[in-house]
Amino acid sequence: MLQGMRFAGLVTVAVWLGATVFLTFGAGPAFFSPAMLEVMPRYHAGRAAQVVQESFFSFQLVCSWLAALLLIVDWASTGRLPQRWVLGLLALLLGLVLVGGTLIQPRLRGLHAIMYAPNTTLVQKEQAGTRFRRWHGVSQVGNLLVLVGVVVYFWTLTAPPPSRPGMKY
Repeated sequence: MLQGMRFAGLVTVAVWLGATVFLTFGAGPAFFSPAMLEVMPRYHAGRAAQVVQESFFSFQLVCSWLAALLLIVDWASTGRLPQRWVLGLLALLLGLVLVGGTLIQPRLRGLHAIMYAPNTTLVQKEQAGTRFRRWHGVSQVGNLLVLVGVVVYFWTLTAPPPSRPGMKY
């Protein structure tokens, strides 16, 4: 049972990590590659990237909550209290995912719409573009922090659990 829970935790975080790496270094840049921009205008590429980001937000929420649930189940079944920093790391990851999906992504979507709306002035477009680039940078930093955090959390799960007398793993 305990080995199965440990395996479920590892799979959850491995999938989360793999998806984050793929989105950050594979799918994300592909939306704005020369090959993509040959087949669709930049506006559509940007909007498509936003749709993928929205889906990825839901995916990350499921992964982070499942990781937290599995950590709680492990604690309840073994009596091993997780280290505080590990709990803090998982809480930070969940917080970053929530901020990214509920605050930053909607703001980026609104600024993107202003940048490409036919009825906005050039000044409005430039202001929206400046703010978009700033918020996009914040989003990228947050994404990299999540990526590093998930790597660290995955590493904590791969360490052997501390042994307790009478416990079999």
